[in-house]
Amino acid sequence: MKSLLIKDTTREEREKIVAGSIGYIDGSCDGCMAGLAEMYQDYIDGKREIKDINMSFKASYESGLDGPAKSGCGYAD
Repeated sequence: MKSLLIKDTTREEREKIVAGSIGYIDGSCDGCMAGLAEMYQDYIDGKREIKDINMSFKASYESGLDGPAKSGCGYAD
């Protein structure tokens, strides 16, 4: 398998890597897939590695900073 690192790929290759990983984003009705594609724009542009983008997304998701507050057994309104 070829390296996915920015230094080992061209912009065109990175576009294909992202498109192949996400799938057909134009067929999405709810708009979430387009946001996912935008998340990887820094990789396509050669600014950040995929690993770094994934780790920052995971850290935000696991922190729960943007989630609802819990109250007892359920969620607070």
